[in-house]
Amino acid sequence: MVGLIGDIGGTNARFALVEADGSVHSVLPLTCGHYPTLADACEDYLARIPHKEKPRHGALAVASPILGDEIKLTNLHWTFSVEATRERLGLTKLEVVNDFVAAALAIPHLPADGVVKIGQGEAASGAPIWAVGPGTGLGAAALVWTGMHWMPLSSEGGHMTIAAANDREAEILSVLRRRVGHVSAERVVSGPGLVNLYSAIAQLADREVEAGLLPAHVSERGLSRSCPLCVETLDVFASMLGTVASDLAIMLNARGGLYIAGGVVPRLMPWFASSGFRARFEQKGRFSDFLAAVPTYVIMQPLPALTGLAALVTATERR
Repeated sequence: MVGLIGDIGGTNARFALVEADGSVHSVLPLTCGHYPTLADACEDYLARIPHKEKPRHGALAVASPILGDEIKLTNLHWTFSVEATRERLGLTKLEVVNDFVAAALAIPHLPADGVVKIGQGEAASGAPIWAVGPGTGLGAAALVWTGMHWMPLSSEGGHMTIAAANDREAEILSVLRRRVGHVSAERVVSGPGLVNLYSAIAQLADREVEAGLLPAHVSERGLSRSCPLCVETLDVFASMLGTVASDLAIMLNARGGLYIAGGVVPRLMPWFASSGFRARFEQKGRFSDFLAAVPTYVIMQPLPALTGLAALVTATERR
């Protein structure tokens, strides 16, 4: 066993061990709120899991920008020093990456049945790849082939300004703009974005929004078609995700494909496969033919970040 890996979310931290061959085992989720620090959670995990040797290498994925040694998690009370945590855990090396960098690193290692292809298009060998994913926010990261290995590119693409593709979307975004000012992609293409879209659509229809409405309520009612406003919300969500995905694909010439991760879209399958996502993805005027050749996929494999972290650990061990 060579490594300790962990996918640190706002509520749960999912830890696992990695062998030299890249195999992942002993996955265990822990509740973040039960621990004062990240190091406390790591130590408790190692105390719970039988292992013959101490891990040498650690890799952690966090939902936060990585700007230096001191890291403050966006949706959690933990603040930690990478170097101090490495020393406390007795690791030779500790790497901390953005959670969507970890998801992107997983892509070359996903099994065929771990993804569902949406629409046509074939990946160009060695071309850039995007991972984008609606969850609590909207994550995005890319992979670029160096000639020897895949190099991840971190991104805060979820905060780019969302654009309307038709008059109806312009009306919806106008409502949201009056509420929040800048309407980023994350404001509409995320779990909370489902509620934002629904509330804007309800306002345009002169309907009251019930208190305590959750993203799961919107998606369940939309999928069951029991609420016309929720149906429209899902339709707008899928189309706007197509807009964001196509903007990213053009930005990096991502002919290697675009992969959708995160917690929202897999729960919308199989409806999402026949939604307006792919049509909007290809709706790009003079670049429509370019995008028609770019494949898009939904990652269905659970915990892809752990797969990406395992690849990071074993690649570092080999170098």
